[in-house]
Amino acid sequence: MTSPVVGVLALQGDVHEHSQALAACGAQVVLVRRPADLASVDGLVLPGGESTTMDKLLRRYQLLGPLRAQVAHGLPVYGSCAGMILLADRIECGVQGQQTIGGLDVTVQRNAFGRQVDSFEERLDAPALGAGPEEPELRAVFIRAPWVSECGPAVQVLATVSTGPAAGRIVAVRQGALMATAFHPEISGDLRIHRAFLATVSRGWAAQK
Repeated sequence: MTSPVVGVLALQGDVHEHSQALAACGAQVVLVRRPADLASVDGLVLPGGESTTMDKLLRRYQLLGPLRAQVAHGLPVYGSCAGMILLADRIECGVQGQQTIGGLDVTVQRNAFGRQVDSFEERLDAPALGAGPEEPELRAVFIRAPWVSECGPAVQVLATVSTGPAAGRIVAVRQGALMATAFHPEISGDLRIHRAFLATVSRGWAAQK
């Protein structure tokens, strides 16, 4: 096998778009719909979608427990938008009984940027992702997006909003093998987020060979 296998959680959300982006970066992509599918992956993407629906489907298909165990054992996971909410240890403005996979020592505010009609595109400050004064700007698509309102000491902030009323809000983070963004790089066509995640996956994959 010449490249790592990256799963995309295929219960709801931007499954096809993430699959295309990962393939464009050279990954082998598989769809994850049941616990047995996790055995073949070196990393996993939790796509954007609707976080409460995804939580219910994870429990219905008995994936929530296995995913928590895989995260605890160091599986690299990247979550975009709803995926960020699923990886957060704490949620603000969640619905009653909403659960997460957890692993990221962050508090995430659900729908922090507003409703679907408030979707927008914004430039980010993201030097850790190759978007600084000398590199092309990183423009991010936000759709009913969360933001990170609190980070634990082990969490690295990767990107913040650079302008407007939300300037300074944290919208991308990393902690160990976990990575999350409030925005949708699978829609924008900018592959820097997927490449950064695949670099983490590849390091773990190579160490096991």
